[in-house]
Amino acid sequence: MTQKYFVHPTAVVEDGAEIGKGTRIWHFAHVRTGAKIGRNCNIGKDVYIDVGVEIGNNVKIQNGVSVYRGVKVEDDVFLGPHMTFTNDLYPRAFNQDWEIVPTLVKKGASIGAHATIVCGVTIGEYAMVGAGAVVTKDVPPFGLVFGNPARLKGFVCYCGKPLKEKVGEDEEGVAFKCSHCGKEVKIRREDYERYLREKDL
Repeated sequence: MTQKYFVHPTAVVEDGAEIGKGTRIWHFAHVRTGAKIGRNCNIGKDVYIDVGVEIGNNVKIQNGVSVYRGVKVEDDVFLGPHMTFTNDLYPRAFNQDWEIVPTLVKKGASIGAHATIVCGVTIGEYAMVGAGAVVTKDVPPFGLVFGNPARLKGFVCYCGKPLKEKVGEDEEGVAFKCSHCGKEVKIRREDYERYLREKDL
């Protein structure tokens, strides 16, 4: 039976890993047993995917990313070069009773190069984390965060471009129209109010 995904000869895929159709795993990557990778993913050079990690469909993981136990990545996510996940809030080399703290990256989100995601947070749908950001709390859907610590500085469209044109507002939230693709995006009221608090910090 023909293999339905590609693994570079230098990559290591352990027995018990599940790899979806059309996925490509490149040089020196290491996929541990029990990991699940969906369809049509691109797993870059030197990527490490830990035991039990779940990766959705159409995910792009750029070079040098380690996805540790406790991290779940949904469909259509982009993980930039050398961004960092953690899974322990109180790390010590000698701890025997440490606990995994989960992290969730939701559908369509993008995390920029060299960003650090402190465990225990959720990156919302279609959110954008800027390069080098240090994320210490949840990022709302369509939220644009950057800085150290990362602050909510705006919102982005499905296409990734910044949302600037407000086209409506009610008790539930604020509607924006993307000047690039023309789509309309509704931002929840609590997320917009958080933006107003954090944008000038």
